[in-house]
Amino acid sequence: MTVQDKNAPRIVSIELTPIVIPFQEIVREAMSKAGGLGMAIPAEEAWTGIDCAICVMIDEAGNVGLGESYVWWPETGTSPNQIIEVIHQALARYVLGESPFNVEQICRRMDNNVARSEAAKGLLDMACYDLMGKVRGVPACEIMGGKAADIPLAALIPLMDPDGMVYLSRMFFDDGYRTLRLKLGHGVAEDVAILRAMRKEFGGQVRIRVDYNQAYSPKEAVMAITSIEPFDIDVAEQPVAATDYVGMAYVQKRVKTPLMSHEGCFSLGDIITLAEMGAIRVVGINTERPGGITAALKAMDFATEHGIKIVIHNQSAGISSAALIHLAAARLPALGHAVELFGYVMLEDDLITSPIDYGGGIARVPAGPGWGVTLDSAALDKYATGPTVKLTIP
Repeated sequence: MTVQDKNAPRIVSIELTPIVIPFQEIVREAMSKAGGLGMAIPAEEAWTGIDCAICVMIDEAGNVGLGESYVWWPETGTSPNQIIEVIHQALARYVLGESPFNVEQICRRMDNNVARSEAAKGLLDMACYDLMGKVRGVPACEIMGGKAADIPLAALIPLMDPDGMVYLSRMFFDDGYRTLRLKLGHGVAEDVAILRAMRKEFGGQVRIRVDYNQAYSPKEAVMAITSIEPFDIDVAEQPVAATDYVGMAYVQKRVKTPLMSHEGCFSLGDIITLAEMGAIRVVGINTERPGGITAALKAMDFATEHGIKIVIHNQSAGISSAALIHLAAARLPALGHAVELFGYVMLEDDLITSPIDYGGGIARVPAGPGWGVTLDSAALDKYATGPTVKLTIP
């Protein structure tokens, strides 16, 4: 819940930059050994890094709010340049001249005038929360109604042979992680072999959730999930095609494991529809889905009211990761699952001047107002793929 402030400085400038941050070499090598993507999604193009749009929002008092929207063609279906274009052509007019504390009104106007485009709307919305924290001089999680807390983390394990997945999992376990997200989907027999190897190695010392990346038909998904349920699975993510809501409901009604949608879930409306259909029992949240912090808070509160647990996860850079840590801190008792933030492991740079503390499998809320992080301008220039677009009040 945001705190209203009618006297807050107005937003006078928005700066938007498209960037690409490569994966670390060791990550590219691991993904290559795993078949190119480290997951069952049938994308044909190499995945070598993340594409982002970065927002720098400035108010008339000189306060700076930061936003970051990470997108990937096979999942999000848009690019940083398209995000920047829709903000330039349509969305900026509903933000410039407004107080960031009017964020719900800003979101409503954006929704009323521009269909979909959640990644673009969410980018602006995210920067508003950082700006509110800067104006008030408090962490953004307090603006959302929470307080700073230590956030337990989950480790992402790419799809490869069982021995390789166990080896990587052991590294994270030894560093303090107690939840693993395993990529599956190359066939039921291989899925079972992976889970058997994991439980043989770790027993009940770790919680496990799995991600199929749309690998199966609904009937195949029922067989796949029921085959691994003896190994005690927390969540099964996106077992069927992204658009197959009926298929998701078919599977959820036939398996004990809670399902979560990811590639098929972009808006608050998507989450409500899937829940009402009985297609999910866990809500997946990041800063692009369901489209910013305001929508995420509403989705999380909806989930809590309906007895649905929450998974926060992304492979984003530092700004978005900080935002998700604050979001988790704001609703920590309601989550039920460890947060997965793996950009700091995968990316060669996080675009912030001081690293976030992830030691021991725990994320600490960055100290300071707003997100508590500062944009590394030199890194922004280094990874920019186009000029910064600067928008101001006419």
